[in-house]
Amino acid sequence: MAEPSVQAGEPEGLDRETLIVAGVVMLGAVMSILDTTVVNVAIDHLAVAFHSSLTTIQWVITGYTLALATVIPVSGWAADRFGTKRIYMTSLVLFTLGSVLSGLAWSAGSLIFFRILQGFGGGMIMPAVMTILTRKAGPHRMGRVMGVLGVPMLIAPILGPILGGWLVDNASWRWIFFINLPIGIVAFILALIVLEPDQPQPAHKLDWLGMLLLSPGLAVFIFGLAESSTYGFGSVRSWGPTVLGVVLIAAWFIHTWRSPNPLIDLRTFAHTRAGAAAGTFLLFAISVFGTMLLVPLYYQSVRGASALQAGLLLAPGGFGAMLMMPLSGRLTDRYGPTWLPATGLPFVAVGLIPFVFVGAHTSYVLLSAANFVQGLGMGLAMMPNMTAAMQAVPAAAIARTSTAMNIIRQAGASIGTAVLSVILASAITANLTGILGSRASGSHSGGIATLQHLPARAHAAIAGPLADAFGTTFTWALVLILVALIPAVGMALSGRRRPVTSPVSGAPVVLE
Repeated sequence: MAEPSVQAGEPEGLDRETLIVAGVVMLGAVMSILDTTVVNVAIDHLAVAFHSSLTTIQWVITGYTLALATVIPVSGWAADRFGTKRIYMTSLVLFTLGSVLSGLAWSAGSLIFFRILQGFGGGMIMPAVMTILTRKAGPHRMGRVMGVLGVPMLIAPILGPILGGWLVDNASWRWIFFINLPIGIVAFILALIVLEPDQPQPAHKLDWLGMLLLSPGLAVFIFGLAESSTYGFGSVRSWGPTVLGVVLIAAWFIHTWRSPNPLIDLRTFAHTRAGAAAGTFLLFAISVFGTMLLVPLYYQSVRGASALQAGLLLAPGGFGAMLMMPLSGRLTDRYGPTWLPATGLPFVAVGLIPFVFVGAHTSYVLLSAANFVQGLGMGLAMMPNMTAAMQAVPAAAIARTSTAMNIIRQAGASIGTAVLSVILASAITANLTGILGSRASGSHSGGIATLQHLPARAHAAIAGPLADAFGTTFTWALVLILVALIPAVGMALSGRRRPVTSPVSGAPVVLE
């Protein structure tokens, strides 16, 4: 079907046929992204159920997001080689199977393993969805497409914590995984009926060496950081994997710079504002996704909230993003994306400030309002940042740039959950050792929920120092957002200095 013509500066809305396709593929996308936020509110319950430390059980999240980052580059190659519809449906099957096995897990180790399997399926879903929608809508509606792709990221922060909290409190933690079975079946059937089959195309050669350097490098680097909270940075179990990860990642940089067909073409990022977009996105992902782990833990361990109550208290952030993201899509189409991240990040920073100074009795109204402001900033900054990167590169590099930005998002989420959980665990030990003695570090073996269930008088004695530990950790998240402002402002200024031509259609993109 021929794409309708559009006048420059007058972006066209998405037609009915495109919206139907979007609705079908969004079901799979919502399921995969929802899974992360569903698990966030259950993480401490999982630590108690499996008698695991916080830094061990956070690998239920980190292992999932690392698996996503590992499989994303393969998904682009596989979509060309086998067809996008086939890859999308295969990913649904793998994700649903991993969900069922996760629900049947008998130990922390088995749960982490099955979550990695689930992540391999989930990692292929979003790139396939992005390709299907971009091809269906056409390049002239990229901003609107990015707005639609942001829908699962809007719904997940609202429904995920609430659904996860309700299931944990009223059923079992296993149902946060079993719930994906009926959704996965429906998504598969609708995709089979609605999506048009596409012909496989000759695929570019996959950079296997780059993958074998980058993916294990990220995994062992993050593992080493996580081990530091238990054994200290001086232990070989901590610095050994960390150093090995740094070496592998450095080798990947050298290989990528020299390779004619790299997994991610760093030269493109070095010579365009896509580099600034990538730097902004990495710091943003580390801070925001790490914070998504911290906030429900604060409500549960310091304030004594149930999982459902913690989920409801997180909803304002999702509503803030839901209000802003459709608007940011329209602004991107009309004025260009380069200035939006620099506008959105200050909202995220302002929303974090009350959490930096959080105490044992901080007003729920204040924290909910701060979460709402943070959501506004997320909705304004996230998808325009990805669009800015893809509009800055030549047409031939768009697919790989999209792949790179997805890898950065998932790697940042993995690093954020691992690093901030380490900082939190260390701060808790430092703040509570004088009060609880050996129980401060020993509490990690059963999750910090063990602190929540202390007798009322004992919990009242530790609530203030425990809240201070969270405040210390939120401070690091705020610093990351402030640092992210530096490349974001640079990207905005570069966009104002010169107009950019769309790498797809050749039409000018208005930046002011």
